[in-house]
Amino acid sequence: MGSRSKTAPKSHRVSLLERLRKKFSDMGKRFADGSPGTKLSHFIFGAGNFYHGQYIKGLLFLLIQLGILALMIFCPSVNDTPYGWKSLANLSLKNVTEGKMDPFTGKVMVSPSDCKLMVLFGFVTIAMIFIYFLVWNLNIESSRKADMDLKIGKKPTSFREDLRELLDGKFHVLMLTPTCIAATVFTILPTIFMIALAFTTYNTQDMNDLGTKLFHWNGIQNFIAVFTGEGSLGVEIKNRFLPVLGWTFIWAIFATLTCYLGGIVLALLINKKGLKGKKLFRTVFIITIAVPQFISLLAVRNLLGEYGPFNAMLMNLGWTSQPIGFLGLNTGDSERLAKFMVILINMWVGVPYTMLMTSGILMNIPADLYEAGRVDGASTLKMFRKITMPYVVFVTTPYLISSFVGNISAFNTIFLLTGGGPTYVGYQAGGTDLLVTWLYKVTIDQGSYNTGAVIGIFTFLITATITLVTYRRSKAYNEEDTFQ
Repeated sequence: MGSRSKTAPKSHRVSLLERLRKKFSDMGKRFADGSPGTKLSHFIFGAGNFYHGQYIKGLLFLLIQLGILALMIFCPSVNDTPYGWKSLANLSLKNVTEGKMDPFTGKVMVSPSDCKLMVLFGFVTIAMIFIYFLVWNLNIESSRKADMDLKIGKKPTSFREDLRELLDGKFHVLMLTPTCIAATVFTILPTIFMIALAFTTYNTQDMNDLGTKLFHWNGIQNFIAVFTGEGSLGVEIKNRFLPVLGWTFIWAIFATLTCYLGGIVLALLINKKGLKGKKLFRTVFIITIAVPQFISLLAVRNLLGEYGPFNAMLMNLGWTSQPIGFLGLNTGDSERLAKFMVILINMWVGVPYTMLMTSGILMNIPADLYEAGRVDGASTLKMFRKITMPYVVFVTTPYLISSFVGNISAFNTIFLLTGGGPTYVGYQAGGTDLLVTWLYKVTIDQGSYNTGAVIGIFTFLITATITLVTYRRSKAYNEEDTFQ
């Protein structure tokens, strides 16, 4: 048993090395068997296309190569921060320039290095290098394809034929390419940049007027500070991280289940046979959805506020002598009451979505199942447990998982209702703050971007792990083509 467990990883490593060896062997064979144009394409982009008379395609490849090499070699700069190979050297953040000010005139004599741009341009340059080798491989493959066409007696395709193929057989490539580029520029690169900040000393409160752009790499010290209390936030992040994390999970569980189960019950009531005014009920809930959620949340916040009409009514009736902090907006208000209220209000806002989705599912449950249940003498409750709920859960499991993950990062509900309150003296994170609202306060209000990045990474790891584990174990994933 032990020998098998030792040899399995070894065989996996051998197979991986074998695949890498085969890949490089194919590249070597491609170079050896290729035409002179294909060989030259390994060094000059588009040379193979020029060799085969594909001038427009060859020119495009050549322009891409010259453009990337020009950026890499000549290193144009933005705000005195260069692109190209210099940005790779600057990525270490070792040779940064501190700002200097003339003590007599008060003018800046030497501008400080902009470390944010150094890190950003460094990653952009790495992405450009990746693109360079991707285009390098495409230009060789293009020349290789022309070689193969000539071997079988075909004429190499012209640019017009390639364009026609792109609009027909490869139309999916044409449509997906802009999406991939946009995702890379606006999602992947910012995410990498944010992750990088978690390993730096980037905290604007620890910097002076001249050095606001300077920071350095500090390894995993920011992650250690979450549990030791060291770093820019000190004891605050140590004392508040676990309570905020615990409340985030409690909030996500109750916010998900209340909306989910409440929507199912509401859908059952509205779809009950013999109920009059079904269209009216559905219309009311659809109107509720049509109103933007942030408007509903702000309206409820004003309604239940310290000086809102609800508190005024309670005081006029003599039921209370002072305003009740339903949403914990002030220091000293009840944290438990604020947590209960945000869950209740979130249920009121979120139930209509689940109700509409569940209504469609209930209408598609085969009536024969219920008829068979009645014939067997099953009660209404038993048919609900054995027929309705299994069917609904099977179909809505992906929605349930996405709702839970979405509630972990539910910024709008908490921020607009309570602002994270009630607040604690000396602490940035309030009683109802989630990880994501605390991240906002740490970065926007306090300027501790490195700590905010650490909190963001923890949030991502939690949501990604929960999503992958729960979905992979669900029947909706393992038995997506069947239902029993």
